[in-house]
Amino acid sequence: MSDPTDLHGLSPGQRVQDPLLILEVERRGGDTPHTVLTFANASGRLPSAPFWLEDQPKIAGLAPGDVAQVIGEVALYRGQRQLKVSSIRPLPKGAVDLSLLVPSIGDPGPYWKTLDGWRAEIARPRLAATLDLFYRDDDFRQRYEACPASLAGHHALLGGLLKHTVEVASIARAIARACRAEMDLVLAGVLLHDIGKLDAYRWDGGIFEMTEAGTLHGHVVLGALMVDRAVRAAVPAPCTEQELAILQHLVLSHHGRLEYGAAVAPMTLEAEVLHYADNASAKTASMAEALADAGNFDGESLVSTRGLWQLDRRRAYRGRSDWGG
Repeated sequence: MSDPTDLHGLSPGQRVQDPLLILEVERRGGDTPHTVLTFANASGRLPSAPFWLEDQPKIAGLAPGDVAQVIGEVALYRGQRQLKVSSIRPLPKGAVDLSLLVPSIGDPGPYWKTLDGWRAEIARPRLAATLDLFYRDDDFRQRYEACPASLAGHHALLGGLLKHTVEVASIARAIARACRAEMDLVLAGVLLHDIGKLDAYRWDGGIFEMTEAGTLHGHVVLGALMVDRAVRAAVPAPCTEQELAILQHLVLSHHGRLEYGAAVAPMTLEAEVLHYADNASAKTASMAEALADAGNFDGESLVSTRGLWQLDRRRAYRGRSDWGG
């Protein structure tokens, strides 16, 4: 099969004739009941035009996670792109390689090489031993390299968590050098800060969803609990009680403020570094994705048609120059 169509880059009038993953099936009531599907492939996602009551037989039985052969044309409605579907046919499970339908980082090997190289530089033996409880475990690594970093926001792709971790580590190491934070502890915080997402998210079949534990506790608390369980189960203990509390503080405070999901605000220099590095990776990824999505712009306009949710309702500007280069 050829490379998937770039859903992000499609312009009004362009035609689609591809197998697509159905991410969402949204049924809307009111005076004019209709259904909207959200389609996806490895390049991104695109909502359908409404399926009205008379169109319902076309999509009967379709559910999130199904794959369908879709024929349609991109149209604009109130400045937003949608796929006006003329034909849709469900495909049997396994008929299409999911790697062509689900956004992914691709080969995780280079990311692991970078992270493991930095981890090998850690000179504090108890810190290294604590991290080894996770990062020398093959099952943990398998789950980690597949997990998305979010369900629909920054790095929402298979392996997105691994990519995000490398970005956060790169940024945090630079900040730590500049402000003379303890480099080993900063890196440990980076490697542990989002491990709770392995329990908070599920990503089977290309559909990213919150687990029951994720809904009830959130990944920040789940991550701190994972660190606590792993340390207390190890014999001999890899670190002291005070060191465990310091590591848990990094996990619990990395969102910076309670209203943004932190259990507590950062209270150490290393926790402050981790918070800003994590935020920088998330915010810049969201900006890059917003700028790459043609659906956020009207034709050749340089300014997005509206404030974008992933940018905290800010508008985006995609004007560029070669600056004479």
